[in-house]
Amino acid sequence: MSEARERWLNEGVRVLMDDGFNGIRIDRLAARLGLSKGSFHHHFAGAVDYKRVLLGRIEQLSLEALEIAVNSAPKTDTARDVLRRLTDAVGTPAAGLYRPEMDAAVRAWALSDADARATLARIDEARLAALEKVWRTYVRTDAEARIAALVPYLLSVGAAVTSPPVSGSELKAVFELILPLVPEVPGE
Repeated sequence: MSEARERWLNEGVRVLMDDGFNGIRIDRLAARLGLSKGSFHHHFAGAVDYKRVLLGRIEQLSLEALEIAVNSAPKTDTARDVLRRLTDAVGTPAAGLYRPEMDAAVRAWALSDADARATLARIDEARLAALEKVWRTYVRTDAEARIAALVPYLLSVGAAVTSPPVSGSELKAVFELILPLVPEVPGE
């Protein structure tokens, strides 16, 4: 991917988080980047294409930190170990696991846009599936794994859409309150 295309997408993510989806306008992005509209049209087949590619970038950013944290866990880790790692990552902005401004902006965008709604549905399902995977060996059924995964996920979503959003360090502290309830070994 070209450097200019990357700049367009990265700026779109920043504008979305700062100004919401209504702030994503080609002329405003071009001015912020110091690029021409011609540059935009060189890299994207119009506003609809840009929106589609931008939503793909948001989906990628929203999922990669969680996937890395969950999938890099040693096979000997317990659910508590994995959730401890995730808890630590929530409190570390550089880890990219908790991005409340992005989450809130995409959720607002999804209220009025079918493509954003479909992207958000994929993000939510993938995040929940990753958490369910962590829980599955520590509970008896898939339904129990789903419920166990919903607890931290709904806390994260609620923290992100609170105004102002709950900070990563505060959310980490909330997770640390519930972490002792997580079993060390299967069947506890």
